[in-house]
Amino acid sequence: MQSLARRLVADRRFERLIIALIVFNGVLVGLETSHAIVERFGSLILWAHHLVLAAFIAEAALKITAVAPQWRRYFGDGWNLFDFTIVVLSLLPFTGELSMVARLVRLLRVLRLVSALPKLRLVVATLVHALPGMGHVVLLVMLLFYVYAVAGWHLFHAHDPERWGTLGDALLTLFQVATLEGWAEVMRDAMQAVPFAWVYFISFVVIGTFVMINLFVAVVINSLEETKASARATDPDPAAPTSLEDDLRQAREALARLEAGLARERRP
Repeated sequence: MQSLARRLVADRRFERLIIALIVFNGVLVGLETSHAIVERFGSLILWAHHLVLAAFIAEAALKITAVAPQWRRYFGDGWNLFDFTIVVLSLLPFTGELSMVARLVRLLRVLRLVSALPKLRLVVATLVHALPGMGHVVLLVMLLFYVYAVAGWHLFHAHDPERWGTLGDALLTLFQVATLEGWAEVMRDAMQAVPFAWVYFISFVVIGTFVMINLFVAVVINSLEETKASARATDPDPAAPTSLEDDLRQAREALARLEAGLARERRP
């Protein structure tokens, strides 16, 4: 039984079937947003949800059976734990006023697509790995916003109290400027009171938007490279050379094959 479970879990067709079920579950969740479809096919959609849940339970059971009795190999993997938690939440009896929770749990199943696709797992791992570095960038952004908000209050609060009347209003206005939504209008209104206000706004847009975005991108890219290196270290690709010795060994093997071919051609 355990060997059969291992073969099924390792089969690529099994993985594709699970991905197809996750996508199908996402389609069902989308169909539930249409009142007309729910009124006509509500019971059918509910049965389809039950079938998908049964398939996910079977998948979890197969994966646990495949590693038994070493349960830590399954529950020690964060992605397996994520999938198992969603299955357990789906089994809880949410009825009555809590029926909305049941619908939200069905929506969580769509997130299983992240754990089913290795590339998506790499992206999520990269974002999680980048959080500490992003924290320093966020702190720098907060400091920049605070300095510009206080300066904006001193410069423009008397002329435009709606946007700059308090520190909170100034921060909200700067957030609007950082999104580049209508910031030119805000600048023109401020220039009526302070002609050199364009220096304030252009410098904030350049520093607060373009420079900060590039800092975030740099942190994410650096984290992506570190995550890829860590993944290669934990699960190296056997087909890829990992050191200079591997390169030299492959070169010697290719040279030996070439010499053997030349020797066969020289024979009468």
